[in-house]
Amino acid sequence: MDSRVMAFRVVAHRLMAFRSKKEKGNYVATKPENIVGLDIGTTKIAVIVAQRSIGGKVDIIGIGSHPSSGLRKGVVINIEATVESIRRAVEEAELMSGVEITNVYAGIAGSHIKGFNSHGIVAVKSKEVTAKDVERVIDAARAVAIPMDREILHILPQEYIVDDQDGIREPIGMSGVRLEAKVHIVTGGVASAQNIVKSANRVGLTVNDIVLESIASAEAVLSPEEKELGVALVDIGGGTTDITLFHAGAVKHTAVIPLGGNNLTNDISAGLRTPTSSAEEIKRRYGHCMASLVESNETVEVPSTGGREPKIVPRKMLAQIIEPRMEEIFTLTHRELVRSGFDEFLSSGIVLTGGTVLLEGSAELAEQIFSLPVRVGNPTGIGGLTDVVNSPAYSTGVGLILYGAKEGQGRSSRNSSQNLIAKMREKMSEWFTEYF
Repeated sequence: MDSRVMAFRVVAHRLMAFRSKKEKGNYVATKPENIVGLDIGTTKIAVIVAQRSIGGKVDIIGIGSHPSSGLRKGVVINIEATVESIRRAVEEAELMSGVEITNVYAGIAGSHIKGFNSHGIVAVKSKEVTAKDVERVIDAARAVAIPMDREILHILPQEYIVDDQDGIREPIGMSGVRLEAKVHIVTGGVASAQNIVKSANRVGLTVNDIVLESIASAEAVLSPEEKELGVALVDIGGGTTDITLFHAGAVKHTAVIPLGGNNLTNDISAGLRTPTSSAEEIKRRYGHCMASLVESNETVEVPSTGGREPKIVPRKMLAQIIEPRMEEIFTLTHRELVRSGFDEFLSSGIVLTGGTVLLEGSAELAEQIFSLPVRVGNPTGIGGLTDVVNSPAYSTGVGLILYGAKEGQGRSSRNSSQNLIAKMREKMSEWFTEYF
């Protein structure tokens, strides 16, 4: 019996010593934290590596990009091709950054994405709102019927209401007996999300979180003032156009239109009778969204099919092919904004981003259709190799980095505490095994 008491004392002493070492900072990481964004797009796979220093600054240290051939309209249709593209992009990013990539924040898009607003109500038990009450009201808001083939990707709080006081953003500590929450819920297809995770896992990557691409892009290109006054982010990628509407600092509406830059490429390929690869190159180099702004004497050399000689066509003809499709995309986007009911609250106008808006005249055409101020959004809020990612084409990738930096602060601390508990359990197990 005495030996057991002595053993317990030894265990307790070692446990206290272990905790003391932890409190002295022996287990606090001092190296900069690596954050990786994986943008799995229809036309390209982009991997962006950043480091977050102790002060919280986020610096881009590497980027890898590779053409994507395994997706259609944002959805994986060929696992093997997607895996190979991710592998190539990861290798390029690792070579440039000099770090091994193991964990990523992955973007998701596609017409399977659906967003809707929900409302939850709970009673405040202690007459003062606590973090537990906030969790309960969010759970109440998410308690909606969702089909088995869909899963919740995001629950985005819009505002809280304590008793009759609305417009509250941080209710913890407020006095009241009734707590309500208005949230925006984003859902996606289970299979689509699983295929993204599976593709990343096949390359040896762990997916920390799956993020709606337009939510990620908003982190990179929108200012807090724009979100407060009201703004619509229109992210035109290769396969889809993603829409996110902000007002009063919160997401009010999300939608996806299954049209994008690939539709322009296909129109050019058919209209000019040129291979798709050549059409993509012509679109990027000479494309214009408004034929009226193109000089009549400008020409473009267009490769032909079947070994025929290239032909020379007016650049205005190319713009006449592009303009109707871009007009269709903007018109459908405008209809979606009107349908949301928040189109009257867009005091900051429209922000365009995504690789397709690099076409000349995109902002001018959008202003005509939306009758609102329009600007093209480039990634901001980062340091390091900013010139490498200073393009709307990398808004989603940079946004995933910023989203991971913001969400990872809480997640890192939780993981650290979990790791500490696991270490303590492991040590206790070793000590009990030693003495018993």
